[in-house]
Amino acid sequence: MEQIHWVRHRWQQLVAAESGRGRYSAPDAVPTKSSPKLHSAQLTGKRRTVIARHGPYQHEYDSVSKGCQGNGIRTTKYSLLSFIPMNLFQQFHRVANLYFLFLVMLNWVPVVEAFQKEITMIPLVVVLIVIAIKDALEDYRRYRFDQKVNNNIATVYSGSQTYVDQRWQDVRVGDFVRLSCNEIIPADMLLLYSSDLHGVCYIETANLDGETNLKQRQVVRDLPQGSELTPENFHSRIECENPNNDLSRFRGYINARVGLHNDNLLLRSCTIRNTETIIGIVVYAGHETKAMKNNSGPRYKRSKLERRMNMDILWSVVLLVIMCLTAAIGHGLWLRNLEEASFLIPDTTSPALAGFYLFWTMIIVLQVLIPVSLYVSIEIVKLGQIFFIQNDVDFYNEYLDSRIQCRALNITEDLGQIQYVFSDKTGTLTENKMVFRRCTIAGVEYPHEENARRLEVYKQEDDEAMGRSHTLKSRASAKSLSCKSLSCNRSSVSLHTLTGHSEGEGEETPSPTLPRHSAFSSPMSFAMRPPEDARFFVILNCLSSPLFLLADASMELTYIVDFFMALAICNTVVVSSPNQPRHVRFSLPRFSTLSPPHTTESTRSFTGRLFARGKPASFTPTPSPIPTKRGTDPDGEPNFEASILIIKPGLAGPPGEDGDQGDEEGEHGSWKAQDLPCELGADELIYEAESPDEAALVHAARAYHCTLRGHSLERLLVELPGMGNLAVRLLHILPFDSTRKRMSVVVRHPLTKQVVVYTKGADSVIMDLAESPKGAEQSESRQGHIREQTQKHLDNYAREGLRTLCIAKRVLEEEEYEVWLKRHAFAETSIENREELLLESAQRLETNLTLLGATGIVDRLQEEVPETIEALQRAGVKVWVLTGDKQETAINIACACKLLRSTDHLLTANCGSKEACKALLLELRAEMECGEAAEGTSGFTLVVDGRTLEFALQEDLKGDFLELSRCCRAVICCRSTPLQKSQVVRLVQDQLQVMTLAIGDGANDVSMIQVADVGIGISGQEGMQAVMSSDFAISRFKHLRKLLLVHGHWCYTRLANMILYFFYKNVMYVNLLFWYQFFCGFSGSVMTNSWVLIFFNLLFTSVPPLLYGILDKDVSADTLIKLPELYKSGQNSKAYLTSTFWLTMLDAIYQSLVCFFVPYFAYAGSDADMLSFGSPINASSLLIILLHQVIESRTLTWLHALLLMGSALFYFSFTLVFSVVCVTCSPPNNPLGVDKLQMSQPLFYGVCALTTMLALLPRYTITNTVVPTFFRENLKPEVSSSTWKIQTSRSLTLTSDSLQS
Repeated sequence: MEQIHWVRHRWQQLVAAESGRGRYSAPDAVPTKSSPKLHSAQLTGKRRTVIARHGPYQHEYDSVSKGCQGNGIRTTKYSLLSFIPMNLFQQFHRVANLYFLFLVMLNWVPVVEAFQKEITMIPLVVVLIVIAIKDALEDYRRYRFDQKVNNNIATVYSGSQTYVDQRWQDVRVGDFVRLSCNEIIPADMLLLYSSDLHGVCYIETANLDGETNLKQRQVVRDLPQGSELTPENFHSRIECENPNNDLSRFRGYINARVGLHNDNLLLRSCTIRNTETIIGIVVYAGHETKAMKNNSGPRYKRSKLERRMNMDILWSVVLLVIMCLTAAIGHGLWLRNLEEASFLIPDTTSPALAGFYLFWTMIIVLQVLIPVSLYVSIEIVKLGQIFFIQNDVDFYNEYLDSRIQCRALNITEDLGQIQYVFSDKTGTLTENKMVFRRCTIAGVEYPHEENARRLEVYKQEDDEAMGRSHTLKSRASAKSLSCKSLSCNRSSVSLHTLTGHSEGEGEETPSPTLPRHSAFSSPMSFAMRPPEDARFFVILNCLSSPLFLLADASMELTYIVDFFMALAICNTVVVSSPNQPRHVRFSLPRFSTLSPPHTTESTRSFTGRLFARGKPASFTPTPSPIPTKRGTDPDGEPNFEASILIIKPGLAGPPGEDGDQGDEEGEHGSWKAQDLPCELGADELIYEAESPDEAALVHAARAYHCTLRGHSLERLLVELPGMGNLAVRLLHILPFDSTRKRMSVVVRHPLTKQVVVYTKGADSVIMDLAESPKGAEQSESRQGHIREQTQKHLDNYAREGLRTLCIAKRVLEEEEYEVWLKRHAFAETSIENREELLLESAQRLETNLTLLGATGIVDRLQEEVPETIEALQRAGVKVWVLTGDKQETAINIACACKLLRSTDHLLTANCGSKEACKALLLELRAEMECGEAAEGTSGFTLVVDGRTLEFALQEDLKGDFLELSRCCRAVICCRSTPLQKSQVVRLVQDQLQVMTLAIGDGANDVSMIQVADVGIGISGQEGMQAVMSSDFAISRFKHLRKLLLVHGHWCYTRLANMILYFFYKNVMYVNLLFWYQFFCGFSGSVMTNSWVLIFFNLLFTSVPPLLYGILDKDVSADTLIKLPELYKSGQNSKAYLTSTFWLTMLDAIYQSLVCFFVPYFAYAGSDADMLSFGSPINASSLLIILLHQVIESRTLTWLHALLLMGSALFYFSFTLVFSVVCVTCSPPNNPLGVDKLQMSQPLFYGVCALTTMLALLPRYTITNTVVPTFFRENLKPEVSSSTWKIQTSRSLTLTSDSLQS
């Protein structure tokens, strides 16, 4: 049969070429796309020519492909030779490193030299080495990954009529690559051959965008199928666009005649599914592939705290300049007053010039004031914070085996300062697991109360299926039903009166052969009991009567059949079997001429043979008792369009199940039972859908015995009650897009043979496209009644929080369809503006629709969503919901999740013009001002629809909109587009200067996630686009509560306190050197040896702050969860205010004064030299700095104690050993024996103890008296009492349990 079909296909091509007008050629009024000149002109700009590497033109290959890259990838930054120069070059892009490099070079100038040249280099060298080691480890990890990818094996044509295994890195543009099922695509390839009869290949793009639903790709048009491609006979030249990063767009042509589009391109890193063998030719390789062009590396954002810190570093620079100027001026004045002093070495340098030189000397001496190690410390601290966030067990999802992902490594502290949260609804606040609840057909509502009861049962379960997304089996009873009378006079009829009850349903179990996320299915999504009454099947059983095709059917029957037919076939569902691995696909074979049957036979038998693969099968067309035009359509072509297959009984199933057992054959042959490797039972169907809504509708149709049993490129197999299996020809699929907000299929109706368009989409769109028929008063009145009733039902569904979809159809005349077909073919074969032409073509077809009905699907809330939103609101975070759903649905969900409270005053903004919008905003603002004085109102909630939002976001109205919305406790934006979502986030973020967070789970949320200060993706049911665009990824909305209130609070306070501590210790120690200048003639001398001076901040006091920034917890996690009000301190930046910074500076200056002058007066009049005087000052400053951290710390563990005591012991050990062994280590001074002598005297320890106590007394008093008083006076009673207990319960916990986050 395949050979016959191929001959017929080639014959049609030859006839089309001879006549100049093929079946899909454009009409006279439309420019044809088969003209080579037209195609060449359409592909504008730079382009690439691809020829086969081992084809007829291989002698031209080198010249044509010389500019193309190989397929090896290299994501590393460095090589062994380039590492040192490139790494240094990148590090010196940092201003701080350049500053210290300048100081190193300055110290080499003799007139301003302050220390030994080598000593000045140590801080910079250490920082450069630490960062270089980190970069080298990261780059080595990337190198290992590159090697693993490049050494993967692919089957490539070698030029000698054989395919050989080659490494990916050896693949080149122009190579023919043959892949089998489940293999990963090594490069961007043009699909030239598929083992599928229809030239179809299915790919899974999980490695590219995280989506696991299958995507269909098509062999290049006009290439023959049926036999495997012979590469040496491939004479075609491929012209395509140059490499780019647009994953959804590909343009080109082959032989200057056939257009190439995205459906023909197989992208690198995708996986072949459901196809045995494919062959493609490589067009982009290596770094030119679209996947690599989109690999931009980790996200980088600058946090609010980091921006604030940079400003304070500038203040430190100002302070440094002031101190150096003071020393320079003082040195000049000192020299002028002592020009005749006998102890001065005669020098011709003027005092002014000497002061100028000293200015630069003091820059070197006081260099520690600029915290060069702060940036490195912050990076280390953030890595530690991320480690504890990622290992928090509360974020672990057992069923998905996933935990939180921290994709942005440098904005952890922003989690503690969020003021606005913008959330999607579906899949973010809700489960995105749909349950069919209600439907209205022809204005008559059919509530499914059994599903409502079953949903309540699911709600009471302990979320055993939380996060699970396995593909499960659907079940439907095939029980025969008795006939009952039917009466549909009521406006609301329970579906219990429409179908029969299914008995013996077992619990659904997940398919072990399919990976997670392979389809949108769950126990809830299709666990539907068909209602108990048989009246629905009584109607549909009328279809089996031959009189139905000859007489006018009842209007009710027509609407019901069309409605459930649309539910079953208006989708892109892939039908498969649970006992087959994912790579096996079941599709319909090419059908011969068939005619309607007079009997219905075994569904199980037919399905088992229909979906069998591996061997050809035959079938028996049974002559129809109904007169037809010799099996032809109205256009005279053989009847491939409408086919109802008759399968001989007894070929499958146990004896007696499907009628008589027999092996008789029809006059044209029969199915062979021995040809079937397996049989597909009636209950053994799996639907893999692209969205939960689609899966719910297909399962709903199946529950009512309108079952989709097969889905291929050109055929659909649908089972209807009383009719058996109907083979429906699929003419076109017009996929869903966010512009049209609908999808359609064009089919040849299996009963009427008419061309029918079935459309499903958003009710706001479909209701506008549905028009009353002209000329028939009765039909027009009926359609008006249906529209009116359907709208009432839609409003009721929305109030109940159901997701609504409208179903409609349109019957096309043959002439009308032919005209549209030619224009649509023109759009499909276009190279330029193809997307726009296809959109216009779809919109042209989807007009004058006949409204069939609507569906209501419930999407229940995720667990703990109300508690999470309530906690965020108590924390001072304003929550906005941005959704594309109906206004009533959004309001209902807002009530359910406690975003909208019963005491709130609801403000609704719906208007149709800009002027009306402006007036309405002013009116609502006035209403809010009046309502603020009213009693019993806790706040205002604003609800805005998409059209009004479009007006409100315009330049002259956004100020009024923002003024209104900022006064509301919550805002709900309905019917909003992805662009509007991002515009709202940007408006609030820029105009109000607040920290924003956006959270969503779908591709339509990507734009707002990227715009917000913090973007969070939920790894839900709609792929991974949101996750891959986010800064953090979680599996449930409830995790946002702990992420912000606990980890966000901790990360902010830890980092803020650590930064302030760094500024404090640097200023405190540098001021000691500055005070000494007043006693040494501002000469730039220091009272300590240069080694201790350099190592003081680099080694002795550098590690404890890191632990402080990673482990400190000012409040326990339980308290932060119970008292969300504590989060407000981060929103207001209370841990790092301008006043806090300057108070810290003043405290550092005070401590430096105490630390300098207590030893000064203690050693006054003694014979202590300069280094002896500096020894107790250094020791006291170290103890003060370390104990200052102890006072500020709220969490003290054995690790804290170990590092603090270790730092002190390290200092004393180093100075003691240094004073013993160093003779000429620090010229011109000689520290030999100085510290050893000082540490042997009691005065040294007495001075250190007194200095430390006097320096820390104010800090200790403020921390233990003023701060608790502030909390008691400024926070709520319940918060202040708990905080007081926290502040006063500091103790040194020497247990390992304290380290647990």
